[in-house]
Amino acid sequence: MTITVITNIGTLLSGDINQPILDSNTLVIDVEAGKICEIGTNDLLAKYPGCKVIDAGGLTVMPGLIDSHVHPVIGDYTPRQKMSDFINSSLHGGVTTMISAGECHTPGRPTDPAGVKALAVLASKSFAKQRPGGVKLHGGAVILEQGLTEADFAEMAAAGVWLVGEVGLGSVKKPADAAPMVKWAKKQGMKVMMHTGGTSIPGSSTVTADDVIQVAPHVVSHINGGPTAISPAEIRKLVEQTDFALEIVQCGNLKAADLVVRQLSERNQLHRVIIGNDAPSGTGVIPLGILRTITQLASMSGVPAAQAVAMATGNTAQVYSLNTGSIAPGKEADLVIIDKPMGSVGEDALTAMEAGDLPAVALVIVDGKVLVTKSRNTPPPAGKVII
Repeated sequence: MTITVITNIGTLLSGDINQPILDSNTLVIDVEAGKICEIGTNDLLAKYPGCKVIDAGGLTVMPGLIDSHVHPVIGDYTPRQKMSDFINSSLHGGVTTMISAGECHTPGRPTDPAGVKALAVLASKSFAKQRPGGVKLHGGAVILEQGLTEADFAEMAAAGVWLVGEVGLGSVKKPADAAPMVKWAKKQGMKVMMHTGGTSIPGSSTVTADDVIQVAPHVVSHINGGPTAISPAEIRKLVEQTDFALEIVQCGNLKAADLVVRQLSERNQLHRVIIGNDAPSGTGVIPLGILRTITQLASMSGVPAAQAVAMATGNTAQVYSLNTGSIAPGKEADLVIIDKPMGSVGEDALTAMEAGDLPAVALVIVDGKVLVTKSRNTPPPAGKVII
């Protein structure tokens, strides 16, 4: 067994929104298994003589961020922005996992049942076999089109497809048409997300709170708009009348995001918030988008930074049943070491975010392997990590 120990951790973030900070300063990684095996104090070092040691230098360690809303194609390229290497660039922003909301930007995207199934299976298998830019990207989110049958969902599930992209992106727009397909998808264990708000691309549709309630997805995609939000009254309806996960995206309405979080905070339901970018999109590619949204909520919406981090880690992992996004024995060792950026008024990464400063990414680990030792996108950290 090959062991890496991260020690001298200043603050250890759990990813659990109910207990976001752990009273520990050391964690042990089984590199061959790619998982965390122990959490405790510096005394753990004595158990593993000769192991690889990462001295966190008093910095903050958090679970790798999960981007709950990305529109990939195949590989690390986006035709929407004519840009390559955008997924690896997000890795340098602390994102270790991405979830496709549909491969809608694929040139010549098929819209017939056979083509829809083929694209979903291709993307699912391609991203499962190769991690673009080093990121775990869960692809193959089928876009609902007219003509799909219950047997089609069973066929796709058997081939490994487990995501339904934003309902409303394809020709299935009315709740009466979407609801049966969503039931078929759920029967196969698929996770379903639904477009909410104004239109985002030609062919998509405006979706109201009542539409979402009738279809009953697992995730209300970009409740704060992609990019145009539903009204405050519609937001309140989804907050008060459903228990769906509510996704906040960077490429959306910032004022609406604040309203969502404050409404849920009053109801003690912050566990329902997940965070995505909704990129690539017309807004662009935002490698630091998840960090920006976390910082926005921590500095402007009254959410402690440790809980804001949990929205982009443990909350999303629970919604999508992923074995990552939290720091505990048996979880996948996807970790990010962050610090206050040089020059920040914050005392550490958390207080820097609460002051409105983006944290500096000092190290990124995926499945126990160090992939980034110096972020090319964030400011440099005030402290130093020693391997």
